[in-house]
Amino acid sequence: MKWLVYTLLLVLLLISVDAAAQCSMCTKTAAQLGEKPAKGMNSGIVYLMLTPFIIVGYIGVRWWRNRRNENQL
Repeated sequence: MKWLVYTLLLVLLLISVDAAAQCSMCTKTAAQLGEKPAKGMNSGIVYLMLTPFIIVGYIGVRWWRNRRNENQL
């Protein structure tokens, strides 16, 4: 059962949906650049957001493992 939950979570994390959520300045700049550079700009924003998510995920996994090990002792 755990593997099913982990697999489902992994699949949901790997599925990406195009989003155009930007600040007003980024939206205006992307509109002036055209479609292809705007997609590159969106990809860059998503790429920059990966680092905080990875750090928070790492901290969460470490915390979860430590709590699990404390409960087993």
